[in-house]
Amino acid sequence: MSARTTRRLTGFTPSGSLHLGNYVGAIRPIVERQHTADTVVFVSDLHALTLDHDPAEVRRRTTEFATLLLAAGADPDACLFLVQSHVPQHTELHYLLECATGFGEAQRMIQFKEKAGQQQHVRMSLLTYPILMAADILIYDTDEVPVGADQRQHVELARDIAARFNSRYGETFTLPTAVNPPVAARIMDLATPTAKMSKSTASAAGSLRLLDEPAVLRRKVMRAVTDDSGEVVFDPERRPGVSNLLAVLGACTGADPHGLARSFDRYGELKAAVADAVVDVVEPVRQRCLELAEKPDLVRDVLRAGAQRARELAGAKVALAREAIGLLPA
Repeated sequence: MSARTTRRLTGFTPSGSLHLGNYVGAIRPIVERQHTADTVVFVSDLHALTLDHDPAEVRRRTTEFATLLLAAGADPDACLFLVQSHVPQHTELHYLLECATGFGEAQRMIQFKEKAGQQQHVRMSLLTYPILMAADILIYDTDEVPVGADQRQHVELARDIAARFNSRYGETFTLPTAVNPPVAARIMDLATPTAKMSKSTASAAGSLRLLDEPAVLRRKVMRAVTDDSGEVVFDPERRPGVSNLLAVLGACTGADPHGLARSFDRYGELKAAVADAVVDVVEPVRQRCLELAEKPDLVRDVLRAGAQRARELAGAKVALAREAIGLLPA
């Protein structure tokens, strides 16, 4: 990582299953930019603890996500690649930032309100994890954080915390900016095309998962919801089902969905083309992941090396924050 060029950070919480939308919207941009811009990629396992979870499942998913990211082309020699909990400075900075954050700020987070309303037992970490997210961002002097609309508020919170800390205790943190992922990242659920494709959805029918076998991917595409008109047109508002299929095809091939619509007369032809394109993109990633899964020591070595590099960077930033906020050096 170079001394000071634009630095971009992307995290993946190991819950659910990574899917085509994650690949197009988050993973592929990492691979495309990592050799020309400072890039931080991490598996945010601590964020997976904010809700009820199976400890063994969190460990399994953490390894799976790291392996999939490597299989998809994340290069640990070109980017900073790590697991969040392997760098304890994240949680140390989390506490220091809590000391510069108001209770009302955390309580106003939309995701807290939504998730807390779905839980009988609300964990304190669900309230405070956006401040941990701020620590994840600020600890590496991150300039840009690609996020969807649901996470944009969290990046704004990180920016507000950084500005307040700098104002009260001296210039310490870079102010981050939320940036939009590619338009093609707006891939919707195949079974419910008015909802975004989610890695944590209860039903797998509408999600094109990166570890799905080709036959499974094809079946999901062929069963995708369209509409009764039979007309192939890209109109997300009035024709969300067929428009989503065109968006998926466009995301896989790089073609414009409006232009693609003119290439098909029937839904069956469109679905067959989408299925072929999805398999062409996903299957090489799946195969590479299976190969890497046979070499768990290699993946662990990559994560250890990444954590060591990250601890050096993060340690320097935390030392600055400790001194600025008034802690006595050890």
